[in-house]
Amino acid sequence: MWRSQAEAEGLTLLGAENQTGYYGVYHHPDKPKPYVAQVTRGGKRVHLGSFVTAEEAALCIARLPEGQEAAKRAAAAAPLTSEGARQQARAEGLTLLVADNKTGYYGVKLDKPHKPNPYQARVKRGGKDVNLGMFATAEEAALCVARSPEGQAAAKQAAAAPPLTSGEALQQAQAEGLTLLKAENKAGYSGVTLTYPGKPKPYQARVWRGGKVVTLGFFATAEEAALCVARSPEGRAAAKRAAPQLSEEEGKGTVPPMPPGAFVKEEDVPAAAVVKEEGAVPPMPPDAFVVKTEAIVKEEGSSGSRPKRQRRK
Repeated sequence: MWRSQAEAEGLTLLGAENQTGYYGVYHHPDKPKPYVAQVTRGGKRVHLGSFVTAEEAALCIARLPEGQEAAKRAAAAAPLTSEGARQQARAEGLTLLVADNKTGYYGVKLDKPHKPNPYQARVKRGGKDVNLGMFATAEEAALCVARSPEGQAAAKQAAAAPPLTSGEALQQAQAEGLTLLKAENKAGYSGVTLTYPGKPKPYQARVWRGGKVVTLGFFATAEEAALCVARSPEGRAAAKRAAPQLSEEEGKGTVPPMPPGAFVKEEDVPAAAVVKEEGAVPPMPPDAFVVKTEAIVKEEGSSGSRPKRQRRK
């Protein structure tokens, strides 16, 4: 409700890296109205009031000159490029958590595709979705999420999850209907590289996104890394492209199965080759039969006498 009101007034509920997620808003759980709005004015902190929700307190600040000035400074700040956000995350020791969504990152939504800052960073806080801000790149939004308490907790949960064995990763891929695409590299899978041999998680999963290589994480087995790639939008697209080619290759040199109810007629089956040798008697056809005849020579008189001629009448 309060976010809608802010949009109606053309105001920005400015996000912040604190417990409430909003600039100038603080949480006192033991109070009936636990959210306090405060700004710094003339070098002193000024209490603006207590509110039931963090959004209502943030709206109070957004209506003030201090809140509007802070929103202008945030909007004027140069946005981080995708690579700049990844470098900043590494510098701060943070993890840009990947997710199976259109942006590829946990807590990041492509909210306004045609705006200068189309990516929204948000987390679930107190059972509600909290907007942390809008950003130019998905990586910058993911960095904002990674800096939040919710993002850091999610990163710890992901790191604590036991790694999948090769067999378990293959079974999981089959259960999800995914294809682990093979490749002619050391890891044996597309999008997987053996980056840190000897480390607990030596295999790196990565995809090509927006003209750049994006790291999806590090894994104990090549199959688990390949599963991560297969779950990504890029991995699914690659599997679809490879599907017709795989079917064609698998069909080469194989005899297609007989359709149900089909039968073979003997006359359609080519006869075995027969080598014809000179002087040899060709085999009898299967339907031939022999008519037995006897040759009778009629002899008249003795064997030495000549046969008598008969007169023609």
